[in-house]
Amino acid sequence: MRKTGCIITAQKINPKECPNYLNEFFTYQRVVKIKAERTLESYYIDLRLFLRYVKLTKGNIDPKTPMNEITISDVPLELVKSFTKLDILNYLSYVATERSNTAKTRHRKLASLKVFYKCLHRDLNLIPDDPTKDVDYPKMHEHLPKFLTLDDSVKLLENMNTDDPYYYRDYCIITLFINCGMRLSELVGLNMQDVNLDERTMRLLGKGNKERIIHINDACADSIIQYINEREPSPIEPNALFLSKRGTRITNRRVQQIVDNALKDSNLDNQGYSTHKLRHTAATLMYQHGNVDTLILKEILGHKSISTTEIYTHISNESVKEAMDASPLANIHNTKKPKEK
Repeated sequence: MRKTGCIITAQKINPKECPNYLNEFFTYQRVVKIKAERTLESYYIDLRLFLRYVKLTKGNIDPKTPMNEITISDVPLELVKSFTKLDILNYLSYVATERSNTAKTRHRKLASLKVFYKCLHRDLNLIPDDPTKDVDYPKMHEHLPKFLTLDDSVKLLENMNTDDPYYYRDYCIITLFINCGMRLSELVGLNMQDVNLDERTMRLLGKGNKERIIHINDACADSIIQYINEREPSPIEPNALFLSKRGTRITNRRVQQIVDNALKDSNLDNQGYSTHKLRHTAATLMYQHGNVDTLILKEILGHKSISTTEIYTHISNESVKEAMDASPLANIHNTKKPKEK
């Protein structure tokens, strides 16, 4: 896991390494809340660190023990229950100062703690109180999402490596990203039956296992047809739309590599672009060039709240400001004084 960023590497949950109450938490989130496994794995990473901190500060353990060597399977519920609001604040201070976590990362870790304690208290009735309920999230500086311009998006598609044996697959992946604004997990999870070329629709499985149907335009439909015509059927993953060279469902990491290679071929690498930035690109281009209403954009992107979608209105306003400031006359100021009357 990176200390200073927000990106965390998924790690499989090993029930044998977890105390019983943590396994009960995961079971509840998986069965009742229907949380995605990747979300649970993110919780696991955050809560494992927290339980290590609990054991280090409240348990009978040498304070010089390296954090990554502390096991959590024997952390008793009593220690977790004993944590107060002040203890939670001290933990957030620890990850900020000792682990150099950014406000965004601390925000995520607190969110994991809030879900954890709320579940133990309200849903599982294992503890009498929730010490996180009155803890405020750290303030974060709002950054406008990074995205490709229309010209760069065209450049990205036109400069992909046609000599690559998986060119049609990779071209289709990039096309879907910058046209549909889907998430990485949504693209990887696509099955053959999710695409209806007759009706020009695609079914996506988003956050919280929520399904939505989106329209696919001509560019998307054509690229899907080209890819399917070249796609070798797989006995291993007959339903998966995008396959690896081994015939298995393509992985998140492989898709990220495909995007990185495409960016490099277009001389757009080393500029901070990623699969998620292509999602921002699609949303921004739809809003700026397609005059798409934010409520419609919300449905296309699968946002839970309209406030999340409204960031693209800010992007538009910022783009207008930059365009106005870029005028060659922007720095021409009147230095003459009027004649006295």
